[in-house]
Amino acid sequence: MSVFDWLEGVPLPSGAAPYDVVEVRFKNNRKGYVRRPQSMTVHVGDVVVMDLQPGHDVGVVSLTGELVKSQLKLRKIKDDHELKRIDRKATNDDIALWHKARQREDETVREARQIIRRLGISMKLSDVEYQGDNGRATFYYIAEQRVDFRDLVRELASTFDVRIDMRQIGARQEAARIGGIGVCGRELCCTSWLKDFRSVSTGAARYQQLSLNPGKLAGQCGKLKCCLNFELDQYVDAVKDFPSPNAKIRTPKGKAVVFKMDIFQRLVYFLQLGEPGSSPIAMNVEDAKELIAASEKGEVVGSLASYEIEEEVDEVDSTFGNVVGQESLTRFDEAKRKQRRNKRKPRGKSGDQSSGQGKENKPAGNAQSGKDSAGKKPSRNRNRNRNRNRSRGQGAGGEGQPSNGASS
Repeated sequence: MSVFDWLEGVPLPSGAAPYDVVEVRFKNNRKGYVRRPQSMTVHVGDVVVMDLQPGHDVGVVSLTGELVKSQLKLRKIKDDHELKRIDRKATNDDIALWHKARQREDETVREARQIIRRLGISMKLSDVEYQGDNGRATFYYIAEQRVDFRDLVRELASTFDVRIDMRQIGARQEAARIGGIGVCGRELCCTSWLKDFRSVSTGAARYQQLSLNPGKLAGQCGKLKCCLNFELDQYVDAVKDFPSPNAKIRTPKGKAVVFKMDIFQRLVYFLQLGEPGSSPIAMNVEDAKELIAASEKGEVVGSLASYEIEEEVDEVDSTFGNVVGQESLTRFDEAKRKQRRNKRKPRGKSGDQSSGQGKENKPAGNAQSGKDSAGKKPSRNRNRNRNRNRSRGQGAGGEGQPSNGASS
């Protein structure tokens, strides 16, 4: 809610007097506009005391100069005799009393809620603000219906020994006073800069092709988010170039209706009613208008597939390779399968021994000459494998032929 004074330091025209109304900020986003005496000079950040009759309040100056006129115009406040006046600048005693009053607010909220619950009044107390002189307390509450709080005011006044002022506010005003962080990760707009609350309807969500999910469209106040109105005008202008959501195209398989519209890529998605389970077909806005105009004349379009536009898939940059989320979920299973294939079968079974012994009991043929039965000289690796198999056969079965060249 702070306003940047871009006119600060700019000299006024000759003969013009400084504007005598200043903006004062109180608790949370509450602001007031008061008139300063001509003999007093105030700056942004000064703590001032205002005469309220009865009592006085303490606030901090947040804006001075010519920009205060524009703020009065935005808030529709008249610059007349009804504006309060600044009495003086706050002293140390005034600031100490002001802080003492502010420290009572949290405890007052807890005790007041217990009283409301005990009296059975259907209202929700959201905040309490004490006046700077610790003589008046303003209770902000929410209620769906009219509330008779005469008994409540008498009990609150006797409990806290102050004058009581009850003010009913809405859900959005409550969120603005309490504050918080929105789903965008930033401070709430109504707390930081939004001054007025315009009505928000579900039509704003329909124009922006948003899902009508109350949980996602509602803000912390329980109402529709104010940010739905921020870009609504641009969406309304863009939708004028698109066909009507109720438009249909006649095809041999039945009617094709508008499924959704992509304003940014200027695409229209049609869904074929004659093909259950089929995917929407995307086409340009110009082609969609031509087909709809032809269907209105009674023509039947042969096939929508010839007008379909394939959606482009972003390619992964080869510099960075595969990123998180684009790896296959079964990539670890493939590695395990390869390990199982490379793993050797366990030996020691009777069938393997018999086959191994049968091979070893065969006549060596030209063993002394160093040649096999085919007359070829075995390689060094083949001889090494053969000796290894023979040693395994001896260890497993207890029987085996001696290797070539060994004495029996």
